Amino acid sequence: MVARYTALAHRTAYLLGAGPDTSDVVQEAFVKAFKALPRFRDGAQFRPWLLSIVANETKNLHRTKKRRNLLELRVAEDPVDHRDPANLAVRDAAKTELLNAIRALPDKDRLVVTCRYLLDLSEAETAQTLGLAKGTVKSRLSRALTKLREAVSHD
Repeated sequence: MVARYTALAHRTAYLLGAGPDTSDVVQEAFVKAFKALPRFRDGAQFRPWLLSIVANETKNLHRTKKRRNLLELRVAEDPVDHRDPANLAVRDAAKTELLNAIRALPDKDRLVVTCRYLLDLSEAETAQTLGLAKGTVKSRLSRALTKLREAVSHD
């Protein structure tokens, strides 16, 4: 269980704002998941259940430190094409602009965008991970995508 989900749990905690405390959050989430295994529902999906524990631990981290960090995003690096530096510069600038726009979203919108698109969770998994109704996830995604389009549109 740990070997299979550690990387995903780390990425989730980091993208949800755990920052340098990511390893601690993940470790605590696995301990809580292990202790809660007897309460795990038969037939339920394990991945979103574990990620909801990771998400809650990340929230607990913020609450105990009484600070609100902006989401620090780590985007997997694309293979570098050294043949076209101009193309790389344009791609990197666009990526930076998009990441800045995501960081500027309100927390509730940023969380659904992070889960849905950066962690590649389905809408149902996003809803379960964040403890929201599916309809809430859909409406927040719609609102967040509209804000992102406006933020990155070029006049």
